[in-house]
Amino acid sequence: METPRDLDVRYEVSRLDADALGSDPIEAFGRWFAEAWEAGVREPHAMALATVSADGWPSSRMVLLKGHDARGFCFYTNFESRKGRELEQTPRAALTFWWGALERQVRIEGGVERVEDGTADAYFESRPVDSRISAWASPQSEVVPDRAALELRVAEVEARFAGSPIPRPPFWGGFRVVPRRIEFWQGRPGRTHDRVAFERAGAQWQRSRLAP
Repeated sequence: METPRDLDVRYEVSRLDADALGSDPIEAFGRWFAEAWEAGVREPHAMALATVSADGWPSSRMVLLKGHDARGFCFYTNFESRKGRELEQTPRAALTFWWGALERQVRIEGGVERVEDGTADAYFESRPVDSRISAWASPQSEVVPDRAALELRVAEVEARFAGSPIPRPPFWGGFRVVPRRIEFWQGRPGRTHDRVAFERAGAQWQRSRLAP
């Protein structure tokens, strides 16, 4: 089945001036992220995370950006989940942000490292109680018999920590994607989109414009 032609969108919200991005793509990302938030984009921190298995099979899923700075882009997960195992085996990843209201996309590629324990502890403590319980209860990516079995695990964790602080599970924490390449994409009419890429060159970044 072909995609209906009337689903095609004509991009004409804005244009991308490479000089306006400056020389630091991390700072440029921060500005674009703020603009997405101000434009009312729902969950502007949602990003597609792509990983690869030890035998070369790729997989992707949506996760949430929980912080970024000059060191990289952070998210949290169960280390024993599929993505956790794949990142431990092959510590490389790609991220994609799509902000449709602004007709913008950002792609990030880089190596992966674990977030420091203290940082992960502080983030876990800031999560709602039910999210902390879920982190303990869910054997993420594993087969479960049914919904009732999962809800039973939740009830058991609730009873275990009733009236007590809920610590971060030893199998749960954060990953940081340390970027080596960041690309900014702005939709343009006629599919002549603007693409500007930054490649890390030592401590500096090299900027270039790409054909759409």
